[in-house]
Amino acid sequence: MQTFSYTATRVPEFTNSALRYYVGAPSGVDLRYGYERWIERPAGTTRLDPILRSIQRVVQEKETTSGRESWATLPNRIAVVTWRRIMTKILIAPYQELDTVELNAMFVGGILYLEEHVPDSQLGKPEYVRTVQCKLMYYGLSFGAWSTSSRPGLCERLEGHPAGWGGDVNTNVQWTVVAQTRLGNHQLVIGGEIDCVRDRFDGRPDTSVELKATVFMKRKYDEVRFNKKLLKFYIQSFLMGVPEIIVGFRTPAGQLVSTRSYKTVEIPQLVRNKPGSWNRDVCLQWGQQFFSTLRNLLSRQASTAHQQRGPEPPVTVWRVILTPKEGATMFPLAQGHIGKLGDDGEQRIGLLPSWYLDRRAGI
Repeated sequence: MQTFSYTATRVPEFTNSALRYYVGAPSGVDLRYGYERWIERPAGTTRLDPILRSIQRVVQEKETTSGRESWATLPNRIAVVTWRRIMTKILIAPYQELDTVELNAMFVGGILYLEEHVPDSQLGKPEYVRTVQCKLMYYGLSFGAWSTSSRPGLCERLEGHPAGWGGDVNTNVQWTVVAQTRLGNHQLVIGGEIDCVRDRFDGRPDTSVELKATVFMKRKYDEVRFNKKLLKFYIQSFLMGVPEIIVGFRTPAGQLVSTRSYKTVEIPQLVRNKPGSWNRDVCLQWGQQFFSTLRNLLSRQASTAHQQRGPEPPVTVWRVILTPKEGATMFPLAQGHIGKLGDDGEQRIGLLPSWYLDRRAGI
């Protein structure tokens, strides 16, 4: 559908400047390398705005070529707009044992918009907990830096760094694909970061590659844990049509031991009947039920509000909470909480920027 890049200062631009090419990590590299220079993106909600800009660009292109207004037909072609990260958390919920997921939701003009809500409790974790988590996260980011290059087929050779180092990690920088896909009868528009491609990118996902790093397996429990991880790896790549996942296996201290390539389509069969196994159909059926129920509830609420309050009812933003082993709950946010959603400098109505709603309304 569209691609865009986040720059080093987290500014989205509709270029492929952040696109990386897979070249493979040198054997035995230290995944701790560059940790002290890592620029970490601040924690918080990632707004839907770049996805909405992508939708705007597509609509404008269609209007230019066909000469007809396309905004009015969006609800016929889009049911849900969100990020892949959120879709992944929703779909793996049947197998989630620990982490609660909190979302903010709006239903406007037949389309459901979802953003992640990051509670203050997650932002204020003790420093020692954050340090451990950051190091584990960095191993995966470093594996990506060692495995990719800005040029196809050529390893990076940066002055002052070991051969093959792709550049210091800055998680502000991302290459993102916005794609349209389907879950049952729900048309989805989702945006997600793609780690790299093999050799070329021609607008299709068939050369895309996801990169993951995990501790190497030496005990039975390690295999169980890895098979559970494969669920998240699979769903992430399945949603974006990424055909290949390359996993780097490391020591607990961060030394790369080996790599293995997995074909995304083969992963469900690979874990079947093994310890820590899962069934992708359970996830997909749950996802269809979740969206059908949520859209129906919010559609009825919007219809009731319209009848009771006139043509312009107050904006309702809903908090949706997925709790392991309990299911989903939802409640409307108070107006004061809704106001806090727009503290990023952008003029908003609930989750959505005013320019987007004005354009959809034909203003």
